[in-house]
Amino acid sequence: MIKTRFTEMFGVEHPIAQGGMQWVGKAELVSAVANGGGLGFITALTQPTPEDLAKEIRRTREMTDKPFGVNLTILPAINPPPYAEYRAAIIESGVKAVETAGYKPEEHIAEFKKHGVKVIHKCTAVRHAMSAQRMGADAISIDGFECAGHPGEDDIPGLILIPAAAEKITIPMIASGGFGDGRGLAAALALGAEGINMGTRFMATKEAPIHQKIKEQLVANDERATELIFRTMRNTARVARNAVSLEVVGKEKEGVQFEDIRHLVAGARGKVVYENGDPDHGIWTAGMIQGLIHDIPSCAELISRIVDDAQKIIQGRLASFVR
Repeated sequence: MIKTRFTEMFGVEHPIAQGGMQWVGKAELVSAVANGGGLGFITALTQPTPEDLAKEIRRTREMTDKPFGVNLTILPAINPPPYAEYRAAIIESGVKAVETAGYKPEEHIAEFKKHGVKVIHKCTAVRHAMSAQRMGADAISIDGFECAGHPGEDDIPGLILIPAAAEKITIPMIASGGFGDGRGLAAALALGAEGINMGTRFMATKEAPIHQKIKEQLVANDERATELIFRTMRNTARVARNAVSLEVVGKEKEGVQFEDIRHLVAGARGKVVYENGDPDHGIWTAGMIQGLIHDIPSCAELISRIVDDAQKIIQGRLASFVR
């Protein structure tokens, strides 16, 4: 067993979290992670309305009696979702763990804490982690450049970002971006984290609610099979390399504006990828960890293997170097 402040704070068996993933963080996956001893997160904005989120929380509870949480990602928008209503649905449903991410979370962190909800805030920079700690976040998820989704604009990989954050942060911190096996967990602990957060690796599991062909594509891909889009717009996103992402990168080099590529990057197209299994239909999120994904286990099998391998590395290989 590996026990850390993270496992103690959130009441989970293993120091492994499944972060929020658009179109993927649903009851089937979240409950499987929870039943495997990790901390799973429903993705709030995958649900069309706050009422649908409340239903998804109830559906998850029908599948597990273990702790789980909800991800609430706050993004600037002309017509933003009703964040306060989603937040209220989380609180009223009795969920006790939330992963926040994105833009100006102060209001949300304060309101969650008022109702006894513990908050992990996902950050891509040390300065943002320090700010979240001052705001009252209970824990930090520090997201390195290797990650899927939005890695920020500093391009700092986990090998530097994790220990740099550990030098400044006093609350529990888990490491995110590029994690998927026991070697990664052991490394994260050595670098100052108290657990790991995985997204892409959990997509390649039996319970992930996406098409089997996409899971098989993740296994087939190597660590080079990602593209960085929206670089020219300073809203960088790491996504799977396919015909659409290559077209987007090419058009960005030509100096196009967002409106010129909106039809290519529409979220609805990415949703269809997960539904019909065509990896070239739209933009879909994947991290560099693809290069270390070699199978499609159950969540319980994956979590158990990661923890067992990490313990063997810590107690065996690493200990053998000390004389």
